[in-house]
Amino acid sequence: MKTKVLLIILLISGSLTYAQSKLADKFFENFAYVRAIELYQKAYDNGDKSEHVLTRLGDCYYNNSNPIKAAPYYKEALGMDLAKIKPETFYRYSQVLLSLDAENNYEEAAKWLKLYNANRNIEKIELSKPQYYTITNLDINTPGSDFGGYEHNGKLYFASGRKISSTGSDALYDWNEEPFLDILQADVTNNNGVKKIENDIFILADNVNTDYHEASVAITNDGKTIYFTRDNVNKRNRLDYGKDGTTHLKIYRASLDNGNWADIEDLSINGDEFSTGHPALSSDNKTLYFVSDRKNGLGKTDIWKVVINDDGSLGEPENLGPNVNTRHREMFPFVSKNDTLYFSSDGKINNRHGLLDIYKSGILKGDNSKPVNLGTPFNSEADDFAFYIENGEQRIDDTGYFSSNRPGGKGNDDIYSFAAYECKQTLTGILRDCDTQIPLGGANVEILDENKVIKQTIITAEDGSYSVEIDCNKLYSIRGSKKDYNDNNKTMTETNTVHDFTHNLDLCLKSACTDIEIVINDIYFNFDKDDIREDAAYELEKIVTVMRDNPLLVIKIESHTDSRGTKEYNRDLSDRRAKSSRDYLISRNIAPERIESAIGYGEDRLVNECADGVRCSKQKHQDNRRSKFLIVKGKCQN
Repeated sequence: MKTKVLLIILLISGSLTYAQSKLADKFFENFAYVRAIELYQKAYDNGDKSEHVLTRLGDCYYNNSNPIKAAPYYKEALGMDLAKIKPETFYRYSQVLLSLDAENNYEEAAKWLKLYNANRNIEKIELSKPQYYTITNLDINTPGSDFGGYEHNGKLYFASGRKISSTGSDALYDWNEEPFLDILQADVTNNNGVKKIENDIFILADNVNTDYHEASVAITNDGKTIYFTRDNVNKRNRLDYGKDGTTHLKIYRASLDNGNWADIEDLSINGDEFSTGHPALSSDNKTLYFVSDRKNGLGKTDIWKVVINDDGSLGEPENLGPNVNTRHREMFPFVSKNDTLYFSSDGKINNRHGLLDIYKSGILKGDNSKPVNLGTPFNSEADDFAFYIENGEQRIDDTGYFSSNRPGGKGNDDIYSFAAYECKQTLTGILRDCDTQIPLGGANVEILDENKVIKQTIITAEDGSYSVEIDCNKLYSIRGSKKDYNDNNKTMTETNTVHDFTHNLDLCLKSACTDIEIVINDIYFNFDKDDIREDAAYELEKIVTVMRDNPLLVIKIESHTDSRGTKEYNRDLSDRRAKSSRDYLISRNIAPERIESAIGYGEDRLVNECADGVRCSKQKHQDNRRSKFLIVKGKCQN
């Protein structure tokens, strides 16, 4: 008997290498990664070391958040023919390397990530999490114009038409019949992303502000030099007009001297026949960016740059070129700490209704791809401009300002603060027995992301309930499992972008084990055949699981046919199929003595009236073609 059993195992094992890989695929597709690992590993041990088996073993461990075990399989696969490997494997291996030892594996990970991007026909991936922002209209806004929020060392600088001191002109600007702008300042604090602006607002300095327009500041990192925009004025502090009768803008620079701004100078890049304004500094303060309508530009106003020499003198202005500038207006540049360029434009293809939208570009870091529209909530159907960000990276502590004349504000142009937050939602539900509707406590609920990676595993409470925090704007699946129940997977619809929103997703599991039998779906054989097909093996694996979980169970196998064909033929065919099912279980290390018998009864035990000579539907005949796995000793401990 032992020799016969050993022969059965050897014969089946030798013929199942390919079948095990295909069967493992079916478990992989249903997120049953632990069982898939077992079957892929068996195929691997039997000599199948193909790219498919290796990458799937890596993927199983990756999806189960086990980079240590994923790494060697990915590495072995990537040492083979890369043309046969999906680009996603390059990305996953790079992430595995970084998670194991980011410092020492960085160059190797970067190599695979670069190869991943090179093998995709879409834009490069962005590894940062999407950010969500709270937008606040500042209390300091007035019915007039307030714009250009810029923060430095705990102070907010901005332009406003309000009158702060008793000195200064009451004259109105002819173009809009509003007061001329001054640069104002106020103390600002940041409490977990919430900006608090003190109501005590001061004029920046009498020698900086004149009776005419001043706006748009940039301050060096050390706080000792300020650049700002001012109307072109003559030595008598009166408006100075160009040949066309227009007063143009200029950028001025001042130095801090004993707490006061002094040595105000008209920069060499200015001119009387064109405007130069909206200064912005590079992160190292060695380059000045500005807006101008000077000759040789590409549009109405362009963004330019000029080198700031060590002695403070300026080089020759350079246009930032067509990747940034259009034939329309580019304005209000700002350079973040990580050298991302932000600006406003009404000339980009993806802007809204021809008004100013805020964009970002990596051109200062050598990235010549098209600027990205920041979208909502920064951009609206109105003018949106003068963007400032504290950190300049997609981080949870991002804060900053932008200006807009969108509906719902307090005045003409208003300053808005923003704070990034991580949008989170809650997924809740109850896990029940599908037949009895009894809640199932102590069950597993696995949360899988859109890439089918298991993100979290929760144990249901006694009342079958579960609750888990998830990210906004994602597609999730859940997989319920419990001992002696068949697993169940359900995909939820994509989550929205509403912070603190709650989704409800209930799930039920069908019992795999009753008092009298182990329950599986019908298993099918090819016509006139008794060999185990892939779909039959998938169902038989459920028998394997139950018998492993309940080591005292002893079963008997019964196989039945419908009445079509002769009684002798049906009895012989069903008997061969019963024994094939038994042999499969034995090949999966179920002890032979735990299978009391495997007998085919042909058409002897029909469950309906469809005997010989009776016309029946295909479904009724199907009801008679069944296999039973009856419990003869022990019981399931569910």
